[in-house]
Amino acid sequence: MSEENNRTNNSPKRGPMGGGMGPGGMMEGAKAKNFKGSLVKLIGYLGKHSRMIILVCILAIFSTVFTILGPKILGDAIDVLFTGVMDQIAGTGGIDFNKIGNILLLLVGLYGVSSLFTYLQGYVMSGVTAKVTYKLRKDISDKLHKLPLGYYDKTSQGDVLSRITNDVDTISQTLNQSLTQIITSVASIIGISIMMLSISWQLTLVAICVLPISMIAIILVMKKSQIHFKNQQKFLGSVNGHVEEMLGSHIVVKAFSGEEDSLKDFGEHNDALYKSAWKANFLSGLMMPITTFIGNLSYVAICILGGYFAVNGTMTIGGIQAFIQYVRSFTQPIAQMASISNVLQQTAAAAERVFELLEEQEEVQEETNALVVNPKGASSTDLSVHIEGYVNFDQVSFSYGSDKPVINHFSAKVKPGQKIAIVGPTGAGKTTIMKLLMRFYDVNSGAILIDGHDIRKFKREELQSMFGIVLQDTWLFNGTIADNIRYGKLDASDEEVINAAKAAQVDHFVRTLPEGYKMELNEEADNISRGQKQLLTIARAILADPKILILDEATSSVDTRTETLIQKAMDNLMKGRTSFVIAHRLSTIRNADLILVMRDGDIIEQGSHEELLANDGFYAELYSSQFETSI
Repeated sequence: MSEENNRTNNSPKRGPMGGGMGPGGMMEGAKAKNFKGSLVKLIGYLGKHSRMIILVCILAIFSTVFTILGPKILGDAIDVLFTGVMDQIAGTGGIDFNKIGNILLLLVGLYGVSSLFTYLQGYVMSGVTAKVTYKLRKDISDKLHKLPLGYYDKTSQGDVLSRITNDVDTISQTLNQSLTQIITSVASIIGISIMMLSISWQLTLVAICVLPISMIAIILVMKKSQIHFKNQQKFLGSVNGHVEEMLGSHIVVKAFSGEEDSLKDFGEHNDALYKSAWKANFLSGLMMPITTFIGNLSYVAICILGGYFAVNGTMTIGGIQAFIQYVRSFTQPIAQMASISNVLQQTAAAAERVFELLEEQEEVQEETNALVVNPKGASSTDLSVHIEGYVNFDQVSFSYGSDKPVINHFSAKVKPGQKIAIVGPTGAGKTTIMKLLMRFYDVNSGAILIDGHDIRKFKREELQSMFGIVLQDTWLFNGTIADNIRYGKLDASDEEVINAAKAAQVDHFVRTLPEGYKMELNEEADNISRGQKQLLTIARAILADPKILILDEATSSVDTRTETLIQKAMDNLMKGRTSFVIAHRLSTIRNADLILVMRDGDIIEQGSHEELLANDGFYAELYSSQFETSI
């Protein structure tokens, strides 16, 4: 399709002076709907990389094992040193520095190998994380193109952007950092427990008593903080949406002196984000000091008991030193698990929002045996049709999900090559008819037929390839002028682009620009005038060479002289093509073959310009009011 058919911006957003709710109508206090389910789905994405995950687990375990052996070996060195000192005092021997040196070399080797395994696990996990993140973003991108326009009507752009950026980034960081930490922490707890048992089962029992107390504390805190983590992600989308809207409409905001209202609205969004964020972080921040406090209690008890065992001769000094190190190391993975639980809550909230988007209901699926459009001259098959341009609206009714219908039993028959003008007051349903024709929405009842075929029988891509559309709201992307025109036909040659530009009366002004057709338009395309932007979109539609044209106030942004030139180009372009022109300026559609006058979703009059004036009805009133205003 040659124009911005997928850029219908009907989403409810805050204007420079307006009000509204956050993304998706979210309210503070909303609880995660499916906390465990979201994590299970995320694990499903990881399942495709199960071999790499297993390798990461093995590397993490080996890295942890070599690290865990360190205190035990260091304890042996201390025992050798202590025995040597005591022998030296007794005059029966001395310190065996060679043995201590060998033990220390072994210790350095173990820590070196542990570091190597840590590096390898980080390398492998980074690759897995990148692939999972890539797949998530790809799935979201594919999903966004499959969602009906109704989804964007009820969801702000900021919320959608937040899901594909902030939420996916949160998941990525957790997979890259926290997943290996979880594996390492679990391996550390098991390994350290075994090493402590090998030194003293009595002291190990004291240390293990910390686990249930710490876990109870963690669960209680997690239960309280989970709600706030969900809200934090949601309100972050609300802040992003407001900022994006204000930056994109900063000229309008300034023109209407809306800075104060904008700051007030931003303050409300930011305040909601602040309240949810500090509560979540405060509660999650309690986990570390609570577990540390409980761990310190056990540490004191172990020091007292260890000293008692050393006095009785049931433990060596090196053994006590090694055990104390293990106790310190034992509480560390527990504290890490507490800290990771904080991240996991945030990740679960982010994953839930991502999977909510991925599970949104898509557009109505196309039929298995959908029709395809055959190019002129190609042979027809049972599922391919040639399009001449007959359009039939048969008792079409439609509403945007509300009880009040926008279109009521709309019927009209259009012959190939006819120029059909649709006029009427704002809100009459003119643009809605065009959206239904291109199947951006499906009709509630009735049918729209092209050459006798219900448009629902076509593949959407095939159907929309028949149309060229120029909207009142121009859309140009960051790229050269030639690339923006070529968007109507991606394989067009430079000559075709220039010919289309000439037909749209755009070639002259492009050649006056510093780099001509190679000039780069910025992100907002505001380095050219509004009228020039409209001319480029018209050139894009001309290049597409469609069978059916839709012009929605296509000349509303240009001056009278340019409008006249464009009108001539459009008249030439519309020859032999079925054309629908939505216009408010009735002077531009006097030569239309048929004018449909709409009001409140109904056709109340139809005929040629002269016939409608002669009827002295609603159209005549509209025309007279515009004529008097112009005079």
